[in-house]
Amino acid sequence: MTQLQIGPHAVQPPVVLAPMAGITNAPFRTLCREFSGGKGLFVSEMITTRALVERNEKTMQLIHFDETEKPRSIQLYGVDPDTVGKAVRMIAEEDLADHIDLNFGCPVPKVTRKGGGSALPYKRHLLRSILREAVGNAGDLPVTMKMRKGIDDDHITFLDAGRIAVQEGVTAIALHGRTAAQHYGGTADWEAIARLKEAVPEIPVLGNGDIWSADDALRMVRETGCDGVVVGRGCLGRPWLFGDLVAAFEGTGTYAKPTLKEVAAVMLRHATLLGEWIGDEARGVIDFRKHVAWYTKGFSIGSESRKKLAIASSLDEMDALLSELDLDQPWPVGADGPRGRTSGRNRVVLPDGWLDDPYDRTGVTADAELDTSGG
Repeated sequence: MTQLQIGPHAVQPPVVLAPMAGITNAPFRTLCREFSGGKGLFVSEMITTRALVERNEKTMQLIHFDETEKPRSIQLYGVDPDTVGKAVRMIAEEDLADHIDLNFGCPVPKVTRKGGGSALPYKRHLLRSILREAVGNAGDLPVTMKMRKGIDDDHITFLDAGRIAVQEGVTAIALHGRTAAQHYGGTADWEAIARLKEAVPEIPVLGNGDIWSADDALRMVRETGCDGVVVGRGCLGRPWLFGDLVAAFEGTGTYAKPTLKEVAAVMLRHATLLGEWIGDEARGVIDFRKHVAWYTKGFSIGSESRKKLAIASSLDEMDALLSELDLDQPWPVGADGPRGRTSGRNRVVLPDGWLDDPYDRTGVTADAELDTSGG
């Protein structure tokens, strides 16, 4: 396939790590990039524009990039055009990143109840204003956006949002083939990705949703005509998936099927990197706990051993617990399937009156600019 171009940045193979709150920090991006041989695009977890402008200490740590990360990619969340513009200008003027992605896809209630994330594209004029401020303040930096199909089946927004994005100078669009109401449940609608590609042929369209293996990524490209793929939950506990994706798109080599011993080594490295990044080994191991179930999925490990691993508080303790397992176990059959959140929602939490008028810009208040990273 042709090379994916994000502004001046060539992304080949056309594979992007999806931003995930609490997951795609610098240590996890390092692991994914190592397995890919440095190929692909790896986006930071979602950063709130107000917190960035106010130089929140936690936020400034979240935008830290390893010196080997090229291009440096930040995803921003914001609902106020002026604040988004200030954040983007700050990034451009202070050389904090090489690429900016805007989040219009987050479905979690704490974001949508304020009119942000996947709720925002319903307000067409507000979306246009945000995109205009972002692109206008970005200088030479490419601005992309990630979104969902819409709020629910009765409020589909992705085609209108795509056309607005093109008109305002957005460089590329990623579409998760679910509505906010679906959350992470059901099946991603890849046909919507194909429809968006047909509607906005001027810029690259990336597909997202239900890519659990490298073969899924190839199939999405074949079936939708999209220019690249965005991988999220499929790489949880499997950073080597990016090596598989490189092999698939380049047609070289075979896919990784690590033994438990090899998985254990990656687990220890991941926890070590987190400790170094945070500046405290114990806090790094504690932060790693959420990854244990993903890394060990499908392996024959007793419930007591899993429980102990999930509450380990030091690298030595983790290493000792892992060494007690049957490390010669091969990669489990079926472990390449779905992982992470799979729940759906029947109702999206929105601001009062949000659906009354898709062109009305009222209803978004200052507290919609959350001061923490959202997801």
